[in-house]
Amino acid sequence: MGLHLLKQTDPEFEAAEQAHSDRLRDVIRGEIRAAGSIPFWRFMELALYAPGLGYYSAGKTKFGEAGDFVTAPELGTLFARTCARAVAPVLKASDDNVFLEVGAGTGAFAAAALTELEQIDALPARYQILDRSAELRERQRETLAARVPHLLDRVEWLDVPPEDSWRGVLFANEVLDALPVHRFVIRDGEPHELHVALDEAGNFGFVEREADLMLLGAIRGIEEDLDHRLPEGYVSEVAPQLPYWFDAVCGTLSAGLAVFIDYGYSRREYYRPDRNRGTLLSFYRHRAHEQFLDRPGLQDLTASVDFTALALAATRVRFPLAGFTSQANFLMAAGLLDLFQLEQLQVGEIDRYRLAQEIKRLTLPGEMGERFKVISFARGIDHVPDPFQAYDLSRTL
Repeated sequence: MGLHLLKQTDPEFEAAEQAHSDRLRDVIRGEIRAAGSIPFWRFMELALYAPGLGYYSAGKTKFGEAGDFVTAPELGTLFARTCARAVAPVLKASDDNVFLEVGAGTGAFAAAALTELEQIDALPARYQILDRSAELRERQRETLAARVPHLLDRVEWLDVPPEDSWRGVLFANEVLDALPVHRFVIRDGEPHELHVALDEAGNFGFVEREADLMLLGAIRGIEEDLDHRLPEGYVSEVAPQLPYWFDAVCGTLSAGLAVFIDYGYSRREYYRPDRNRGTLLSFYRHRAHEQFLDRPGLQDLTASVDFTALALAATRVRFPLAGFTSQANFLMAAGLLDLFQLEQLQVGEIDRYRLAQEIKRLTLPGEMGERFKVISFARGIDHVPDPFQAYDLSRTL
């Protein structure tokens, strides 16, 4: 996610934003008053996904320079086209293969990927999009209608993951970091869950509650992997629901590849002693901060991914790990530079500069290249495409 200077906005727009956030605040306050407090994961779920009010459910611009952050597909088409080439062998293996994109953003990835797959004769029988935001679905439809109108009949939107067995590719870019997480703190050697409560003025604030059995088991499992207890006062996040989410989304994929690209760490790196404030961040107008309870519905909430937890979740549902590598290594192995060379021969100087900047953002260690990882799982296929196993880092999990 890029960090940029705050932009000046129209006062009327800011007033409308505040009114929107106030409506969501009232919804959250209602839940808190009914229960006394709510766990942070529930606050995060409402802040991001409350129907018609949550950050990803309402009409606020999220992606790109005019929004709060920039994702790889919004930089240009090279990312999506390279990913499309990487999964093409799996799609070509059968006439009834499906490409299922989870969380499709503005539709920029889908448009570029479909264009590339058509050019290399690897179009899937269907391109499915699983996205819970009605506003984003409409934006995706507009993007696809403008960029690939002749392929729009291949695209369908899903309300829930496929219930019947299917073959093909599941692809999720920057989805896992937006899953609600439980936030915890270690007190007197025991995990306590951070809840959100109201003060006398009705403002949100954190309080500590005893961890339930699911959260306690997840944290003890982390400590067992680390071979030590987390220290006193240690604050972090965990997603104990991840195995259930993975099974729901990937469980019916009988033959194919599941690909997740996101920022995060292996478990030992994630829960390092010096990372004692966790990884949770808020993004608002390209600025990262830690005022997590501010501006519900107007700012993104995101936590880095524990890739070890994801690998364990997949193992539990018999979905073997296929590879784990950095985004830079994956894209280079998948032919990113070849596409770059071809593209720059067909454009002018200004666009060549833009392409060079796109390459840098995607691959440099200080940008997305090393912070973002590509983890893939495969079953029922004869061969995992080479880019997913390039410079494999699975030993670090």
